[in-house]
Amino acid sequence: MGQSVKRIAIVCSYELLPERIGGMDYFFWMFDQKCNTNGIQVDWFFPNESRHNGYSELTIFSSDHQNVEEFFYNYCLNNKPLYTNVFTHFVELCTPIFKKIKKETKAKIIAVDHNPRPIEGYPLKIKIKKRLKGLLYIHYTDVFVSVSEYSRENLIREFGSSIRKKTLVIFNGIEIEKFKKKINFEFKGKFIVASHLRFEKGIQDLIIAVKELVKEADYQFTIDLYGSGVFKDSLQDMVKKYKLEKYFIFKGSVANLHELYTNYDYLIHPSHGETFCYSVIESLLSNLPVITTKEHGNVLGMVLENENGFLFEREDTQGLKVILSYILNQKKGIKDCTEVNKAVNRFSLETMVDNYLNLLQ
Repeated sequence: MGQSVKRIAIVCSYELLPERIGGMDYFFWMFDQKCNTNGIQVDWFFPNESRHNGYSELTIFSSDHQNVEEFFYNYCLNNKPLYTNVFTHFVELCTPIFKKIKKETKAKIIAVDHNPRPIEGYPLKIKIKKRLKGLLYIHYTDVFVSVSEYSRENLIREFGSSIRKKTLVIFNGIEIEKFKKKINFEFKGKFIVASHLRFEKGIQDLIIAVKELVKEADYQFTIDLYGSGVFKDSLQDMVKKYKLEKYFIFKGSVANLHELYTNYDYLIHPSHGETFCYSVIESLLSNLPVITTKEHGNVLGMVLENENGFLFEREDTQGLKVILSYILNQKKGIKDCTEVNKAVNRFSLETMVDNYLNLLQ
C-alpha cells in the first residue's frame, strides 16, 4: 500500500436502509476495515446516517437527503481536509461538481459507475449532452471504474472514446463463504425471484408468461418474489387481475437470501438490463439454476444454456412460457451444476476490496 495515502473520502448517493442489506453494504464495511488496517482514514458521505450493522464502525457524514456531491464540496470548502483520494459511487458522472471538487481537494478522483441505462437507450438530446459533458469534464476524473465489460462499453459510448484510457473493470464482490449450497436437485415446483421491484426487472413479463402458461394445464408450482420497490403495487394488481394469486407470493425484503436459494428449483430473472446483477451470481454460488434473459440478465455471461440455466430474449414472454412449460412437464431440466458454477468464485468480496485498495497505490 502506498505510504502517502492517509485520508480518503467516499461520496455515495446510496441510501442506508436497515431493511435492505445487499452486496454493496458488505463491501463498504470490509473496505473500511481494510483501510483502517492499512492506516488509512476513511470519511463516508451518504444521503443519510444509520448505525445498523457495520455502519456503526464507519465515520459517516450525512447530507440529510440533499445532493451528496454538493454537500461534500461544501464540507471541503469549510473544513479543508487533506484527502489523497476521493471515490464516488452511484452519482452522475462527468458533471460540473467534479471540476469544483478536483480544484478544491487536488485529490485523485475515482468515479465508480453503477448506474443503469434506459432499456431503449438515451434520447438524442441526452446523448448529445453526455458527449459534451465528456468533453468538458472528463479530465477532472482520474479513473472511471465499471462493474462489467458491458457497463464499460456503455460508458465509452456515452462520453466518447477519449474516456477509454481512463476506464477499468472491477467486478462487484460477494461473501462467497456464507452461501448455502444446493445438493438436492429433485424438482419440487418452487421458483424464486430476488429483485428490486422495478419495471426494468421485467417481472411483469413473467406474470404474463404464467398467465398464458396456466391456460394450458393445471400446473402445480409457486413463485416466491423477494424484494421491494416502486413497482410492487402494479405487479400485485397484475397478479390479482389475472387471478394468479396461488402462483405468486410476495415475500418482501429479507436479509438471509443466501440461506434461502437452496429451497428452490430455479431463479427466474427476466431483466431488461443490468450492470452486474447480484441475484444471478448469488444463485449460481448456491448451485441454483437460473432462467434469465440473454445478454441483459446474463450480463456477465455466467449462465450457460442447458448447463446451469436457460436463456430467452428480453420481453419474450412466449419464450419464457415455453421454458417454464418444458420444466413443469419435465421435458428439460438442470440437475447438478456444481462444477460449471465454480467459475463464479472469482466474484469474491475479498477480491473486490483488494482491487479497490490497489487503486490507492
